[in-house]
Amino acid sequence: MAAAEDDSVIERPQSELPTPDESVGPGAEEDVDPSIRVTNLDITYRVHLERKASLKNHLIKRMRGERPTYREVRAVRDVSFTVPKGSCTGIIGANGAGKSTIMRALAGILPPTDGQIEVFGKVSTLLALGVGFNAALTGRENVTLGGMAAGLSRAEVTEKFDEIAEFAELGDFIDMPMRTYSSGMYSRLAFAVSVHMEPDILLIDEALSAGDAKFKEKASQKMDDLIRSAGSMVLVSHSLATIQDLAKDVLWLHNGKLIKRGNPDEVCAAYMEYLKVGSSAAVLEDI
Repeated sequence: MAAAEDDSVIERPQSELPTPDESVGPGAEEDVDPSIRVTNLDITYRVHLERKASLKNHLIKRMRGERPTYREVRAVRDVSFTVPKGSCTGIIGANGAGKSTIMRALAGILPPTDGQIEVFGKVSTLLALGVGFNAALTGRENVTLGGMAAGLSRAEVTEKFDEIAEFAELGDFIDMPMRTYSSGMYSRLAFAVSVHMEPDILLIDEALSAGDAKFKEKASQKMDDLIRSAGSMVLVSHSLATIQDLAKDVLWLHNGKLIKRGNPDEVCAAYMEYLKVGSSAAVLEDI
């Protein structure tokens, strides 16, 4: 990707940055049967600084000889990791660390600037609350849309509908427009659709934050069932308690770089030590 004319790049402050350890160095990858393999991944994208970026404005500025009003963001830098089949890999890090950027790349939404992503299997994504849903349609209609978007036929979606509706626990709201739903109802239906598409790989990015305690427990059990059936999962969350409960392997990202990976308790402890926070229940639930 070409750089901006002034070569300016948006960077996070460089003071007191954590240093990558041997867990992410050469030879750190195990000889495993992968569901996802990421090799030397770099992602750089442009942020337009104009209030209204348009082709017309771009052409006018170019005719006037003005420089482009954008800057580049280096979101992911030389990241490599493998997600083994039948396991859950968690990703943690502060806001702006590159977590969601990587998830969108794994989902095929965002192309790499450099490096390689290999995905071995059918992917189901839950990257944001209600993404892909049409608020003007009913929950029932959105279940059909979500299932067909995942590659199922209408008949296959119909066959799974009762199971999805029962899991989401929306009652009569399943036949009401989704604009009438609370955030928790959105979350329950979106999750139910994603996990009932029989994915080989499930990508989840903070999608459970709107669910209540009862739903989170139910969702956790469903994800355990998915993994036991030889599925794989990549989970991004600010809840370290959720990461420690579900993940077998954790990646700590900072400023687009992979800092540490390995045992959930060890990686989360190193992350909290860097942030200089304690290990209270409140901290583990949302940092």
